Amino acid sequence: MSRTDGMGMDGRRKTVRTLTLGCSKNRVDTEHLLSQIEGHYEIIPEDDADAYADYQLVNTCGFIGDAKEESVDAILNAAELKKDGRIGKIFVFGCLSQRYGKELPELLPEVDAWFGARETDSLVRALGVEPEEDARTRRHLTTPGHYAFLKISEGCDRRCSYCAIPLIRGRHRSVPMEELVAEAGLLAAKGVRELILIAQDTTYYGLDLYHRRALAELLDRLSEIDGIEWIRIHYSYPDDFPDDVLDRMASNPKVCRYMDIPLQHISDRVLSNMRRNVDGAWTRALIRKMREMVPGVVLRTTMIVGHPGETEADFQELLDFVRDARFERLGAFRYSEEEGTYGAEHFSDEISGETKQERWDELMREQSLISLAFNQSRIDSEEKVVIDDFSDGVFVCRSEFESPEVDGEILVKYDSSVFGGVEPYSLIGEFIRVRITGADEYDLIAEPLALI
Repeated sequence: MSRTDGMGMDGRRKTVRTLTLGCSKNRVDTEHLLSQIEGHYEIIPEDDADAYADYQLVNTCGFIGDAKEESVDAILNAAELKKDGRIGKIFVFGCLSQRYGKELPELLPEVDAWFGARETDSLVRALGVEPEEDARTRRHLTTPGHYAFLKISEGCDRRCSYCAIPLIRGRHRSVPMEELVAEAGLLAAKGVRELILIAQDTTYYGLDLYHRRALAELLDRLSEIDGIEWIRIHYSYPDDFPDDVLDRMASNPKVCRYMDIPLQHISDRVLSNMRRNVDGAWTRALIRKMREMVPGVVLRTTMIVGHPGETEADFQELLDFVRDARFERLGAFRYSEEEGTYGAEHFSDEISGETKQERWDELMREQSLISLAFNQSRIDSEEKVVIDDFSDGVFVCRSEFESPEVDGEILVKYDSSVFGGVEPYSLIGEFIRVRITGADEYDLIAEPLALI
């Protein structure tokens, strides 16, 4: 038996710890990787930083400047742990190493091996394990056991001016529907009750394989799986948005009335510079249609401030749009010039960092008032929520209107008279009925009514 097959010279099973940075799509990559090696290595939980790891695997993000800096800092921290004898070897993979694979080895010689975002099989082999064909549908979950992300496609055919993802991840490639249904079935068998569909653009799903947008059909197939109660959609592009997805959201109780649709801006000129293939009128009409076709839908979006050419008038138009559209959830980025993108090659990043920060602050102040009003409007309503965690006598919950890791929480005090004295930790992953009693701009407070 080789000493790279997961066994140490003393006969003990070697240990692997992962650190996943960036988006949930990276998390899925990590979970697929771990599913291939879990029979050969002991997997140390990501948050157990004190345990010795024979291999530290760092899954990096290289999307924007802040994310790249975070990834480099994580690698440097691992290098310090290696120097102190708390890590054996460091393997780095993901978007940062895909994008800067030629430069990084010289800059960070402490790393033992580098692998790109599309080189998972090579990393598995470097750990002494032969990749398996059926591993595409297997997962070693790193999320709580009752929800999981399901990556339905890889790459992107869009060429937005600010985005380096097509350079890193390549062309759009849908995962065959049969594989996704099989993967979701295995997740349900593990106890997963909520699926969060992710991709660079979920509404583009199926165009390459089936020559049609097939997200609605995929929703139908996934909702037939026993055990799955919620299906949530993230990362939807506004261009040619498929109405049949909204039909499913309105009629299928398993499809959450929640849509993550990054819009980035509303000014025609800025949208044109961003190469978004939509204009302000299209965007406004789409938001109206979503709210009409799916009453009560919660919309999450992201905006970019400080894109080259954004004037003060453009920014004020964005503020007015946000006030009018009243997105229940909104995040924002300050424009970051990324080498190799259309924006870096055709525009000058002339807007100062100070102006970008001022615009970001003003936008987020406006959004905080909208988010607070939405949360307060829910006081006295009864809602179905899932229990994500329990701490200090309080359940941490979410409704269909909150997505894990990005949205606020609903805090529910444990009441033994409601739950029949059931041990609270055993209720994690269960659905309960609650009444909302309080709210701030992020979180809500509720009282428990009953187990569902």
